[in-house]
Amino acid sequence: MNKAELVAEVQKSLGKDTSKAAAERAIEAVLEGVKKGIKKDKTVQLIGFGTFTVTKRAARDGINPQTGEKIKIKASKAVKFKAGAGLKAAL
Repeated sequence: MNKAELVAEVQKSLGKDTSKAAAERAIEAVLEGVKKGIKKDKTVQLIGFGTFTVTKRAARDGINPQTGEKIKIKASKAVKFKAGAGLKAAL
């Protein structure tokens, strides 16, 4: 499912009175809220759906697959998602 399909699904779920633009604004608002929550609190928990958390990746050595040259990979942060019980049950 891509974003356009998700917008159509949300619009259908909200009813015939909801426009496609309103459904898209709702999705954008939720995604923006998740981004802000992760940035501020380092975790966003949606009961029944799952939890987004920030994890730290340590610096490490890597290999360029094209040249075989060894390279240094800087430390970074990544977002990790753990599915909740409600999402697991739906699958």
